[in-house]
Amino acid sequence: MKIVACSLEPCIHNAGIFNFLNIAERLGYEAIFLGTSLSIDELLLKIEEYKPDLVGVSFRLTPEVARNIFSRLKKGIKDRNISTRFILGATPSVARVAEEFGIFDAIFTGGESPIEVVAYLKGEGVIRKLSYPQTLLERIEVNRPYPILRHHFGLPSLEDTIKGVREIAEAKVLDVISIGPDQNAQESFFRPEEMKEDLSGAGGVPIRSKEDLERIYSASRTGNLPLLRCYSGTRDLIRWGELLQETIKNAWAAIPLCWYSVLDKRSNRPLIEAIKENQSAMRWHAERGIPVEVNEAHHWGLRDAPDVVTVASAFLSAYNAKAMGVRHYIAQLMLNTPPSTSGKADLGKMLAVLELLSSLEDEKFTIYRQIRTGLASLSSDMSVAKGQLASSIQLGLTLSPHIVHVVGFSEGDHAATPSDVIESCKIAQGVIRNFSLGFPNLLSDEEVIARKEHLVKEAKILILAIKSLGTANRDPLTDPEVIAKAIKIGLLDAPHLKGNPSACGKVKTRIINGGCDAVDDNGLPISEEERISRILDDYKKVYSSLQ
Repeated sequence: MKIVACSLEPCIHNAGIFNFLNIAERLGYEAIFLGTSLSIDELLLKIEEYKPDLVGVSFRLTPEVARNIFSRLKKGIKDRNISTRFILGATPSVARVAEEFGIFDAIFTGGESPIEVVAYLKGEGVIRKLSYPQTLLERIEVNRPYPILRHHFGLPSLEDTIKGVREIAEAKVLDVISIGPDQNAQESFFRPEEMKEDLSGAGGVPIRSKEDLERIYSASRTGNLPLLRCYSGTRDLIRWGELLQETIKNAWAAIPLCWYSVLDKRSNRPLIEAIKENQSAMRWHAERGIPVEVNEAHHWGLRDAPDVVTVASAFLSAYNAKAMGVRHYIAQLMLNTPPSTSGKADLGKMLAVLELLSSLEDEKFTIYRQIRTGLASLSSDMSVAKGQLASSIQLGLTLSPHIVHVVGFSEGDHAATPSDVIESCKIAQGVIRNFSLGFPNLLSDEEVIARKEHLVKEAKILILAIKSLGTANRDPLTDPEVIAKAIKIGLLDAPHLKGNPSACGKVKTRIINGGCDAVDDNGLPISEEERISRILDDYKKVYSSLQ
């Protein structure tokens, strides 16, 4: 397919043309810029010379002048019997004039997202006729080469949440709305007698029935028909999975490996039982072809765990998902965690995660990258937070994500309202639009590469240490008892777990050169080999004393 484009005399505005041609090239088109301010006759001669499949023209001057230009263009097309499709880039006022002549297959006014332009170039017709796939993998494919957008939403009022979902869908700004139930629902939806009604709406929307979820789904059937997904619940995970598939057609499941347990006190599940139930939930979704995200690694990072622990737990999560039969795996890459992490250290950490995960990929296990801004990194000053959100997304785009999990800029002050969600998504769209024009390759930075290589090496040492806790007759990396033991003795550890009877909580960390590293009692960095050696020596002494 061949596309030619130019601005029409006397217009000299070419920025939109170059952006359009850049998108077309990325989709495999032969894209040719004909020049600036071409006359009608010059353009028609070029069309006869190049014989393109599509002609793009730009005119962004006054509507009065445009009317004469389009009249002459229409006559020239007719006189020369040209059947090529034409599209126009113009201001809204010029677009209204252009529509009178019926010569343009599509008219773009600058308010469209790159994704809408991509959809047109993929042959899906003019913008108003776009289709919106209703599975995650199809949605990702349709949006390629741009990532899809996801945003969390859930207000303390069910009615306000339903109204907000409809408003967000009608704004057509994101592809996936993640519904966040309140803690009562997450833990006790299937045990309503245990709910603490004085905490109703704490942390999200008070979902209390199947009908509540059906109403939320119904509200989303407008605008760009966004996919819906929801938290997995902090217990009764398979029952939650069944409910969500019946009501909102859950786009994918987000299930922890160790959390939502006594470890974080979001439920009272003992650690080993929680791991077993979480694995069973992964298997249940895998058997039904539902993509799975194991939201594990960032929970360690949010508790100031060493970056090595975060990287190793990311591998452990994907390893377990694959072992449970998951075919389509969502790897969440939470940036800015801990909040004082530098951009270079962040990229190094995420590249380390992706390198380890790539060793698991094969024809039966595909990884989809999802970036997100660190929840704890956003300022309570809304203006500052907007800048932080944009900066974080720009950094994450260097990882070529399939999904951008947009975190509302308001989260440092209040849960995102519909208008906050819409504005946050538009900020993300603006960053994506500029980034797509070309951006320096930060992944080749020497410090980023060095951090990645260091973390890969250290994480492999930690993974081997976890394996050493197992026995020959079971895979130690999927053995709930081994994983729980690794947490209990401190191989997997975080400072915030101090005092938790199911964990160790003895590790000390410090931000060093932008990364979060384990340190000794003097605050000096300690290698993973030395840290593990001390842990295992202490473990062996305790174990021997019990014999």
